[in-house]
Amino acid sequence: MTANSPLQRVGQEKGIAMGSQELQRKLGFWAVLAIAVGTTVGSGIFVSVGEVAKAAGTPWLTVLAFVIGGLIVIPQMCVYAELSTAYPENGADYVYLKNAGSRPLAFLSGWASFWANDAPSLSIMALAIVSNLGFLTPIDPLLGKFIAAGLIIAFMLLHLRSVEGGAAFQTLITIAKIIPFTIVIGLGIFWFKAENFAAPTTTAIGATGSFMALLAGISATSWSYTGMASICYMTGEIKNPGKTMPRALIGSCLLVLVLYTLLALVISGLMPFDKLANSETPISDALTWIPALGSTAGIFVAITAMIVILGSLSSCVMYQPRLEYAMAKDNLFFKCFGHVHPKYNTPDVSIILQGALGIFFIFVSDLTSLLGYFTLVMCFKNTLTFGSIIWCRKRDDYKPLWRTPAFGLMTTLAIASSLILVASTFVWAPIPGLICAVIVIATGLPAYAFWAKRSRQLNALS
Repeated sequence: MTANSPLQRVGQEKGIAMGSQELQRKLGFWAVLAIAVGTTVGSGIFVSVGEVAKAAGTPWLTVLAFVIGGLIVIPQMCVYAELSTAYPENGADYVYLKNAGSRPLAFLSGWASFWANDAPSLSIMALAIVSNLGFLTPIDPLLGKFIAAGLIIAFMLLHLRSVEGGAAFQTLITIAKIIPFTIVIGLGIFWFKAENFAAPTTTAIGATGSFMALLAGISATSWSYTGMASICYMTGEIKNPGKTMPRALIGSCLLVLVLYTLLALVISGLMPFDKLANSETPISDALTWIPALGSTAGIFVAITAMIVILGSLSSCVMYQPRLEYAMAKDNLFFKCFGHVHPKYNTPDVSIILQGALGIFFIFVSDLTSLLGYFTLVMCFKNTLTFGSIIWCRKRDDYKPLWRTPAFGLMTTLAIASSLILVASTFVWAPIPGLICAVIVIATGLPAYAFWAKRSRQLNALS
């Protein structure tokens, strides 16, 4: 049977087991949208408004940077939407690169994600929640680490026991994280000061004109808009992916764009722009300019941050193990990661082991900080994924249920915007980034050779 035969596509669409127990399609549109939005709206927005303001140099360019930054993501989501409807299965980038004809690249993308992104991200978010909790009450550092570990364990149990239950929680927590931002926007409109837009007093960092300042601002928004494609890791568990995936991917992008733009607008109008551009905590600082909040602004932001990061942590615990599950099903990773719980119908072992590794990183925080240098590898992986659609379209069996409009333009924009992020990441840490790329290749290729040989042996026996 071919990689995308009619029989297999029917099985993928309906969640029918193809020779072994498979995860079932239980997630509807609203749950998928909540996962996409919940993953994207994270702790980054609490600092990115100030970073964008510093880069852009004026209030209007700050707001415009968030608008364009969000619009730039739409072509990327269109590419993901097409690929996810062509291959409606779990695994995202791994699956798309594999079907584009490069199993080694597909494996390396999953290998890098598992060790340098997935588990470390759990520890970073759990510790960030504890850090905000420490703003409300003093916490012993060691106790804080155990609290962070407890958070990961709690979400492991939630998402291990039920996909529907996890999705319901994700929907509720996403609504809960948007409510405080809505309150900030509402209060910001009421206390908005137009004079803060009339007299900006800063110069864009590294920019010599409005156009270059705008580009710098757009670049600074990039990380705030990452996360929507997380739902592609769970495409194999989404009902009617041909309709749900495009709507959820593009819809989440538009929702986040509106939210971020309104936040940037009201924050720029609440406080003098020179203070905003030099603020490391822009939302918290902006709220101190609202008489109704005053000294309670810090408490409000700390509670909001905990809710926001809780939602992101829950989302990551839910979707990330699906990558290793997909690799294990192809016999390209530890076999145990492909296990499906007979009662709960979840990738239980993958969830447990990734959570355990995340807890390990909590107690080895210095190592976690070093893993940030693998960002260059992860950005380049995304660029390869956007390019993979060109090779996929050349396949005779490539039959997506949704196609990217203006394909040439959209694909070019997706690749170009991703390359810009690669370049900016390389400038941030060129030598460490290259060293990490070498580490991924040096460890990943031997691992791939081992599992590829094992996979061929298993296929020969079957």
